[in-house]
Amino acid sequence: MVDLSKLNPPQREAASHGGGPLLVLAGAGSGKTRVITFRIAHLLDQGIPARAICAVTFTNKAAEEMRERIAALLGNKKLASELTIGTFHALGLQILRTERKALGMPRGFAIYDQADQLGVVREAMRSIRDGDRRYDAKAVQTRISLAKNAFIAPDEFEGNPADDYDQITRHVFPKYQEALRAFGAFDFDDLIVEPVRLWDRDADARTRWADRFHYVMVDEFQDTNKAQLRMVQALVGKTNNLMVVGDDDQSIYSWRGADPTNILEFDRVFPGAKIVKLEQNYRSTKRILEAANTVIANNKNRHGKTLWSQHGDGEIITHAVAATAEAEAKWVAQEIRRLQAEGRRFSDIAVLYRSNIQSKIIEEELRTHEVPYVMYGGQQFFERKEVKDLIAYLRVALNPKDELALRRVINYPARGIGATTVEKLATAAQAAHTTMWDALVAADVGGAAKHGIAQFMQTIEQVKTALEAGHDIVATVKQLIADIALYDDLRHAAASMSAAQRRIDNVEGLLGSLKRFSEKGKGVDALGEYLRHLSLDSKDEKEDASGDKVILTTLHGAKGLEFPVCFMIGLEEELLPHARTLQPQATDVTDADHATDISEERRLCYVGITRAQRKLYLTRAITRVSRGRVIPRTPSRFLLEVPDELLEIRDLGEEARQRVPQDEVRSFFANFSFDE
Repeated sequence: MVDLSKLNPPQREAASHGGGPLLVLAGAGSGKTRVITFRIAHLLDQGIPARAICAVTFTNKAAEEMRERIAALLGNKKLASELTIGTFHALGLQILRTERKALGMPRGFAIYDQADQLGVVREAMRSIRDGDRRYDAKAVQTRISLAKNAFIAPDEFEGNPADDYDQITRHVFPKYQEALRAFGAFDFDDLIVEPVRLWDRDADARTRWADRFHYVMVDEFQDTNKAQLRMVQALVGKTNNLMVVGDDDQSIYSWRGADPTNILEFDRVFPGAKIVKLEQNYRSTKRILEAANTVIANNKNRHGKTLWSQHGDGEIITHAVAATAEAEAKWVAQEIRRLQAEGRRFSDIAVLYRSNIQSKIIEEELRTHEVPYVMYGGQQFFERKEVKDLIAYLRVALNPKDELALRRVINYPARGIGATTVEKLATAAQAAHTTMWDALVAADVGGAAKHGIAQFMQTIEQVKTALEAGHDIVATVKQLIADIALYDDLRHAAASMSAAQRRIDNVEGLLGSLKRFSEKGKGVDALGEYLRHLSLDSKDEKEDASGDKVILTTLHGAKGLEFPVCFMIGLEEELLPHARTLQPQATDVTDADHATDISEERRLCYVGITRAQRKLYLTRAITRVSRGRVIPRTPSRFLLEVPDELLEIRDLGEEARQRVPQDEVRSFFANFSFDE
């Protein structure tokens, strides 16, 4: 039996909850994952079958951690493996795979990640006069994504008549969706939206899935969008046994569709819901929590909660004021060096900033002061070109209808098939209402292109034959690498031998991943599923920061992390809160730099403050250079909301002025001898 006495009273109340809807408001550092895992283990103790329990997360890493914790609590890995635990997108993929016949999709349908989606958008834009030159494809793709999650069909999208991007999206959206279906593909948004659409029109399918799970749990509920809420509602439609865990004060993703009203109005959507608040923080000192509580209290539309801790008051918060952005960065690097000299590991320290553009000057100073660092939010492993190229070869071998994958590698490495030939093939395929692979088979071209097409098709057929014959996957891919001379191409294209080796190491990393997959003894059908799951790896997964290195990350990227020491830099108006928050008329909404309102920026500040465990630095500059002009800066309103008694103010300019004369005097007198 699982011992619930290990939990504090509110945690225990949540974990032992019986039936009906439950909202667990879990403040930062309050042990929310612990509550979910203990609840699942408790349900299993009560005799609920593992197959009847579903837990939904936002990252694969969180799902695996949850499963491992449950296995440790139960002392039973097999039972834990029978639970349905995964991301929304992984659950959606499971549903679509099960219901593919009802959806009219082919067995080997593809999943298009963001890079693939942008490729389809660009193709659609090229078919519209000047579309590819005048508009940013990512901005169009974002609008399509938001429309899908609002259940707006391509032919229903109208947008704002005064917004040029909305109007180009009106034309691109239908072409984009037609292309996906022609390729036998779903995008990330389809993984959520299409199951809900299916349930809306097919009562039998809706009943099948409503009967599937008796208890559903959702982590990070404040990050859900409307489509995800509807998916959850359908899954618990019969029992209403839903537990959601989240913190409205950490809702910082509205720019990508997250809807904070899902958690704010939970008891309206699920009448009779029980609400449990987790307010004891196990992470930070009292001073840090008081600063966080005071700042977030200025948001009016929130569930009231006050974090508290049994840790002591802790160190005072340092508010450092620099004359310039360069002086700010230099001082941060010097202070990190000082902390390291006093015994702190570099990996204990994080530098947090609102926008990626702020990192450049920090990076320069860290290099100057020989401080090792790693950046979160960089390109993820399975998004690296050489890795995606090899995956594309496998995707084409498994599904010749996968036109995006085919286009990606048809002339890589270069084999004489130019862009003009590719477009002719695409036009021929479209005219004949067939696939591009069929157009390759029937291609009537000469010269280098003819030889290149034959070479490409032979390579694909060899891979396909080997996979279908059950040959070793890793050996097959190694042979593919040799056949296309991939390593030679990587060496030739790289700026240096070390850069080439990094890219070769990435390919070797994929081979290692395929080896681990093949050791599970699954066949070619499972390989297609595996490649689809690679596309589902969340962009929020944090890269491995092995080694003793300072972590650099945006405030968005820092969510879910904690560090003994945090530097929050650039606490100024127009940085935090972001300038675009103060100019809401900006319509090109594509990423985190396009914030929505001041309340979300305040939540972002709250997230930053609550990353710190023992020591927090809040820094700002008096001036910054913008477009060649020196611009005076105003302290962030959030900084001004922190009580004065929690802060020590360091005027770095004054400190520098006091140091310089003393250094000059010492230098002057060092040249003289006063011996008689």
